[in-house]
Amino acid sequence: MPHPRHDLDPAFATPVRLSLMAALDADEEIEFGAIRDLLETSDSAVSKAIATLEDAGYVKTRRGSVGRRPRVWVRPTGRGSAAYARHLAALRAIAGL
Repeated sequence: MPHPRHDLDPAFATPVRLSLMAALDADEEIEFGAIRDLLETSDSAVSKAIATLEDAGYVKTRRGSVGRRPRVWVRPTGRGSAAYARHLAALRAIAGL
């Protein structure tokens, strides 16, 4: 049987990207500023994490505005939710060794 580390997804290799996926709910969009505040990190770190996960097809973004202020909302894709679940299962398997 192969080692469970082979099921780890490199898209979740950084703490910010892993935390971002953990913060997302498949049924709701989360606004960029709320993610930044929840993760206690910078706009730049959140932006880079979103871009990487979006390139992987794991999240979708929607741009709009509230009043005159631009906003970005993020939600996971089905593919992203499945990849995150596999990643967590691999972590649990590794921890259980």
